[in-house]
Amino acid sequence: MTETATKELQAKEKMEAAPPAEQTKPGKVFTPAVDIFETEKELTLLADLPGVKTEHLTIDLSDDVLTLVGEVKPFEGPDEEDLLIEYEVGTYYRQFTLSELIDQNKIDAQLNDGVLRLHLPKVEKATPRKITVKAG
Repeated sequence: MTETATKELQAKEKMEAAPPAEQTKPGKVFTPAVDIFETEKELTLLADLPGVKTEHLTIDLSDDVLTLVGEVKPFEGPDEEDLLIEYEVGTYYRQFTLSELIDQNKIDAQLNDGVLRLHLPKVEKATPRKITVKAG
């Protein structure tokens, strides 16, 4: 296997981030890894949120700022004692400023297997199109 292929297969560790503001509850804050893809009609944002359940995910859009907040709760039950904990729990937090090219009323989100997929459609005027030229 080449060195490049080996790097592609390595898992990225969770990155603890500085909290966005003063926290009112204890816990770690993580920055989720994100990929963004563009087509003529939309942007697609993929965010890694392992351990986040739909009911613990908040997506807020205010003043052109899209905010993602996902909370990972501890997995152990009330009668279980921690022997080894390698999976850190805490809050995922990330913000994006949206341009006027995004149709904010049509944003769509799905969370599957710890991956959030946001569809950010472009407004009609931003979509490339061909203009027909008529004779006369």
